[in-house]
Amino acid sequence: MTASPPPITVPQANPGAGYRALQAEIDAAVARTLASGWYILGQELRAFEEAFATWLGVPATAGCGNGTDAIALALRALGIGSGSAVVTVSHTAVASVAAIEMVGATPVLVDIDPLHYTLDPAELAAVLEDPPAGVPPIRAVLAVHLYGQPADLDAIRPLCQRHGVALIEDCAQAHGATLHGRRVGGFGAAATFSFYPTKNLGALGDGGAVASQDPELVGRVAALRQYGWRTHYISDDVGVNSRLDELQAAILRVKLAHLDAQNARRQAIAAAYDEALAGTSLQPPARRPEAGHVFHLYVVRTAERASVQARLRQAGIGSGIHYPQPVHLQPAYRDRIALGPARCAATERAANEVLSLPLYPELTDAQVEQVCAALRTLA
Repeated sequence: MTASPPPITVPQANPGAGYRALQAEIDAAVARTLASGWYILGQELRAFEEAFATWLGVPATAGCGNGTDAIALALRALGIGSGSAVVTVSHTAVASVAAIEMVGATPVLVDIDPLHYTLDPAELAAVLEDPPAGVPPIRAVLAVHLYGQPADLDAIRPLCQRHGVALIEDCAQAHGATLHGRRVGGFGAAATFSFYPTKNLGALGDGGAVASQDPELVGRVAALRQYGWRTHYISDDVGVNSRLDELQAAILRVKLAHLDAQNARRQAIAAAYDEALAGTSLQPPARRPEAGHVFHLYVVRTAERASVQARLRQAGIGSGIHYPQPVHLQPAYRDRIALGPARCAATERAANEVLSLPLYPELTDAQVEQVCAALRTLA
């Protein structure tokens, strides 16, 4: 009879711990909102949008229902839909690609830089110069800041400018990540955020936002998120219903005040993991010297993933795979999505080797040491 494995004592993610760490403040914010009697598009959302814009260093943000809607709303606000193509990566949450198709646009998927897992500028340059046959004109690039590290915007931005295409930053995993000392979210025509509970800035439900250096674009998003209304009950445009509710906005206001300290804790845990991995066969996350990584995920790489994952499991340590199957190989998208000339070869290799270790700010020092001790055995 095979013995059952020990219980997981260090889960890979633990959003409940994030609530418990700030429970008194969150409960007070929820009670305040409930007592107000105003639950949609009220003062809590306005206050969060203003605070988030200030924190990002942009003039304005607009909350919405989730991160997928944020991408779709940003595309629509830029006039991108049917008859347009949008370039992004296949090594991402499927939401990035789903949002492009939500607005009727055509995704074009390019390969990743295999060291940092973000959009490969050389592949992007090739696709912008010579787009795949049969796709409509490319009008935007959706650069995903993956795992907490910015994409190579120093190379991507000039390519977008040269070819006259809009740059949209997908910041769903990069709240607080920096490039040359500036927080991501203000480098392109628009930036999109998810507040899914496991994110660095996570709600206790769904939520999202669009940010921009252009207040007029944010105003278009704010209208589109509620039926295209600028005047109540009058639709100037065909919009949708995608609103960040007052309860989630109130919770996010609390969490935003703690985000810098929590990101610093993530970075300290990542440094401990780096040290523990020295001399092992696992490849730790690479960092761009000009970027500030906020470790939404701590992703190692190994050709022996199944074995490593099993050994961690025996030590009571959870892990995850982000992402086990590239978008272009998933049943809903296979054989119908245009790819760049590399055919996403680096993406497919990464999908077979990446492994996410536990990383969230509520990890105790003892739990971090438990992970480190297990990593040291993986020679």
